[in-house]
Amino acid sequence: MARALSYITGSQLLSLKRHPNIAIVDVRDDERSYDGHIAGSLHFSSDTFLDKIPNLIQQVQGKDTLVFHCALSQVRGPKCARRLSEYLADTTQAAGIKNILVLERGFNGWEASGRPVCHCTDNPCKAEIV
Repeated sequence: MARALSYITGSQLLSLKRHPNIAIVDVRDDERSYDGHIAGSLHFSSDTFLDKIPNLIQQVQGKDTLVFHCALSQVRGPKCARRLSEYLADTTQAAGIKNILVLERGFNGWEASGRPVCHCTDNPCKAEIV
């Protein structure tokens, strides 16, 4: 059974990020390359997300909480979070993921609040949220 989607604020994410068991999943498409991204995030474009779920699960081994976002977290972020939840419900590959969350207001809200943005080209980003 798929899990219900829950939302998390930027402030809550900052306090949670101190825990090593969380991964941020950026599902924006091309805009990530010129807008920047949340430090430490993984990038899995929404347009190919479904095909890349096994890769995502492999990259987040040891993480129990995934936080999805797109630009505003109104369409792509929640859609990809639901797709992962449905995938996990239909497979025995639970991967230890207990919480699937969506960042309220997405990347644009994060940046507008003055929170740190990284402009590296690494995926996954190796920078740390301050």
